[in-house]
Amino acid sequence: MDMKLELVVIPVSDVDRSKDFYKALGWRLDADIATDADFRVVQLTPPGSPASVIFGTQVSSQSPGSAQGLHLIVSDIEAAHDELTRLGAEVSDVFHDAGGVFHHAGTQGRVVGPDPEGRSYGSFLSFSDPDGNGWVLQEITSRLPGRIDPTVTSFASGADLAGALRRAAAAHGEHEARTGAEDPDWPDWYAEYIVREQAGIEPPS
Repeated sequence: MDMKLELVVIPVSDVDRSKDFYKALGWRLDADIATDADFRVVQLTPPGSPASVIFGTQVSSQSPGSAQGLHLIVSDIEAAHDELTRLGAEVSDVFHDAGGVFHHAGTQGRVVGPDPEGRSYGSFLSFSDPDGNGWVLQEITSRLPGRIDPTVTSFASGADLAGALRRAAAAHGEHEARTGAEDPDWPDWYAEYIVREQAGIEPPS
């Protein structure tokens, strides 16, 4: 049985302030429903995300700001930094972890700058909403093997597809340099590269 993560509840102190904050980041407003003066549910969805967030009045027993380590995935961490800054969020510098692929809790072990080897999963940035609920953005350009069904290829946005095409073009240039010949079947090579990269499979040679 498939079990897909659908919603994350985040605790906030001011529903309208939080609604305005997330809408300003470009998150889609899916619902704002109040059954009476004491119960209200607001649902928003980040661009390209299959899962949404909910907050409101009497929808969480957690203290406002206590949700930490909420992760959003992007294909270009530097572009995400620039976009969030432009939209009014106070974001951290792009960083990588001093000791591994995933980051430590809080700000421990952060090293300014993207992963020096450009590895997928290795570059991050963070920001908080007005209550202090903490979000982390993680750059993923290719998945670990088994994470994605290799028979299914999809992209959440045109920007994600464009990024995949750019990486395929760079890799294909290296391929042609190795073979010493122009490849008339480059569209097929691009397609295979993109599918393999997304599924975390060894790219074509």
